[in-house]
Amino acid sequence: MQNYEKFREYTEKGYLCTMNCTSDLRREALALLKKFYGYQAFRPGQFEIIEAVAAGNDVVVLMPTGGGKSLCYQLPAMMKEGCAVVVSPLIALMEDQTSALVANGIPAAAIHSNRDEAANREIIEAAYRGRIKLLYVSPERLLADLDTWVSHLPVSLFAIDEAHCISQWGHDFRPVYTQLSVLKQRFPSVPVMALTATADRLTRDDIITQLGMENPLRWVGSFSRPNLSLRVVQGASKKQRVATVAQMIRRYPNDSGIVYALSRKGAEDMHATLCAQGFRSVVYHAGLSADERARAQRSFTNGDVQVVCATIAFGMGIDKSNIRWVVHNNLPGNIESYYQEIGRAGRDGLPAETVLFYSYQDIIMRRHFIEESGRPLVATEKLDLMQKYAESTICRRRILLSYFGETAECDCGNCDVCLDPPSRFDGTVLAQKAGSAIIRTGQEVGIMTLTDILRGSVRAEIRQKGFDRIKTFGAGRDLPAPAWTAYIGQMIQLGLFEIAFDEANHLKVTPYGMRAIRGEIKVELSTFTPYTHTPRKQVPKEPPTPVDPVQQLFEQLKAVRKAVAAKAQVPAYVVFSDASLLDMAQKRPSSMEEFMKVSGVGERKGVRYGKRFISAIRKFEGMSASMPQGTSVKETLILHNAGVGLGEIAEIKGISVETVRSHIAQLIDEDMVTTFGNYISRTEYEDIARALASDPEGKTLREKYSFGMISLAKAIMAYHQRAK
Repeated sequence: MQNYEKFREYTEKGYLCTMNCTSDLRREALALLKKFYGYQAFRPGQFEIIEAVAAGNDVVVLMPTGGGKSLCYQLPAMMKEGCAVVVSPLIALMEDQTSALVANGIPAAAIHSNRDEAANREIIEAAYRGRIKLLYVSPERLLADLDTWVSHLPVSLFAIDEAHCISQWGHDFRPVYTQLSVLKQRFPSVPVMALTATADRLTRDDIITQLGMENPLRWVGSFSRPNLSLRVVQGASKKQRVATVAQMIRRYPNDSGIVYALSRKGAEDMHATLCAQGFRSVVYHAGLSADERARAQRSFTNGDVQVVCATIAFGMGIDKSNIRWVVHNNLPGNIESYYQEIGRAGRDGLPAETVLFYSYQDIIMRRHFIEESGRPLVATEKLDLMQKYAESTICRRRILLSYFGETAECDCGNCDVCLDPPSRFDGTVLAQKAGSAIIRTGQEVGIMTLTDILRGSVRAEIRQKGFDRIKTFGAGRDLPAPAWTAYIGQMIQLGLFEIAFDEANHLKVTPYGMRAIRGEIKVELSTFTPYTHTPRKQVPKEPPTPVDPVQQLFEQLKAVRKAVAAKAQVPAYVVFSDASLLDMAQKRPSSMEEFMKVSGVGERKGVRYGKRFISAIRKFEGMSASMPQGTSVKETLILHNAGVGLGEIAEIKGISVETVRSHIAQLIDEDMVTTFGNYISRTEYEDIARALASDPEGKTLREKYSFGMISLAKAIMAYHQRAK
């Protein structure tokens, strides 16, 4: 709310369109983009979506995580009269979004149950008066208040975030979302925008039907995230998984990562193990209280911890730009969830790593979950596709893109399959040994027991059932257990065997498998490669100092950002993203003018935080850390052009109000400022001007007005003389 007056002044200067001047829409949208967000150009699809909303059309936006969805509704909200209502499912997500908007100088607020109702009412009143451009609210609250304050609000746009929640075909169905169809009935002339990062064609169609959209623009952005490396590991032990996570933390000591687990216990165990090794970790799952979850998320977003160990309850809407890795300790239930979760890494476009650990035990657990769900057929089909992705021996990115209806013409070169293509061999004899053992046990064993039989294990259960006396007992002693587990998995994938989930997960030989056992067909398998990780003793405790100067400066700027964020009491990514820091390290701006050209540096944040970063860069370059002469006046001009008022300019710059007035007087003398209402009232100006007419030195004024006010009036008088 405190941003409204400055935002309004900017509007009145004519920089901001009211969505009627279509021919100048792009120019004016670009002006907003640069001023408030610090970007010079739109990403693919963003302007087309803004243009559709300007014409009053409904829109469905499907863009990957980090693809710029939020800007698609934030810019139209700023450009249209009234207030945009953003429907968001999580309080933490609302708070993150509004904090980032306010930091950029955009009037935004959220109403929710964690805020006192008196404060909520104050926000609603401000929205009535047009002092808020974006109002975030949960679907439950919006529907509950539809007949009260919502019906009187001057709504410019409804933006439905995480819109896949409305569809029963989606991976995160929430029944309350289906009631949002009432919005088009109650507000037929207000455009509705539905946004999601993960929705297949069926889900997209269902979103349109459920919301009652009228011939909407459908924008499906590219799902390719080439900065994410993709790796799947089958058969890794618990020790190896923990070692991989530890290695990630050491590789990115100043950044963050996420470990997703299938269960709450899995998340707790990983968290405890990492803490025991001295890493800064938090745990997050639905079994914690709301306060505990909020504290964990706050610690993660603020950079107080290196890793969060979580179930799928964590992560929706997390806008943290420096998540450099995501590890899945278990197989996700569907490709949509997997893609959304790995998409939380590398949102800034810089390289990030993803690792998926996978075992058939995950399939069994997932099947149990599906049996308890209300949509077993859909969930089973989606799990099957996820399993095929994990077991694939072709480019993984091509599989992901194909799932979302996008075609890649070549392999990605940044997944494990591309980087280390599997070799193949004739595995017919192995298939015959495994198939024969299954048959000789009466097809009443699972994968682990079959592996033990082939390896010749003499554990009690095998002896009790007499499996140690069958002909194929110990026939595979020459292979380690992880190799047999992997090869049996491939045999299942090839259709030689199947898992009877309704018979205690026992393996059954298929007719196709019988042909292999009889030697009628050849079975080709991919060579098993044992999973390895860098031993802990080979990883230095302290990462070596980067040799590349850009990387050196990049790391130093991260430290500056951390200190600035701590002082401002905001998460580090709210100050600047890693991508912006990297652009600084490459461009090395040594003045405010140069700093304002860095990608992601808007005017408000540029002046608020720029000095610290410029000083660090100048010091790195061997220059004086102090800013060039005249910089302070130029900063004042930037803030004036952004519509920031007198008192806030002084606060942001850490100077007195009198100094700001002297800056403005100087800028008026140079014809760089031509609006004066923020600094001196008409009554004050006329009073001073009359006194100066008889007393040019202004001696009689000094008891009533400050030196800065008198200087301002003199500058304005000279300006009017020049204008004549």
